[in-house]
Amino acid sequence: VQLQASGGGLVQTGDSLRLNCVASGETSKINTMYWYRQALGKQREKVAAITKDGSADIADSVQGRFTISRDNAEMTVHLQMNSLKREDTAVYYCNAPTWNSARGLWVDWWGQGTQVTVSS
Repeated sequence: VQLQASGGGLVQTGDSLRLNCVASGETSKINTMYWYRQALGKQREKVAAITKDGSADIADSVQGRFTISRDNAEMTVHLQMNSLKREDTAVYYCNAPTWNSARGLWVDWWGQGTQVTVSS
């Protein structure tokens, strides 16, 4: 599985951005897809998740401002970020765990990360 993230950039407080992540390779093994973020000097945190059937989960810290969506036909997941705050500044990563039945374990696949910087 390969994940390609895009859509980050430099914006001002209150602006919006839409992040995109395209999956390729053995995408049939993917069920839930995630967005994580990691701010400088902080641990990586989960921002949002969406299952193949569209059930979504949003972190409390971004609830009401961020939404996650998915296009299974295009194997793309989007993170719509509205009302951005300075504390949303981070590198955003898409993630897709898959089950490796031969080894009996989950394998995490990560995109390369896309930088989001929110200035006041």
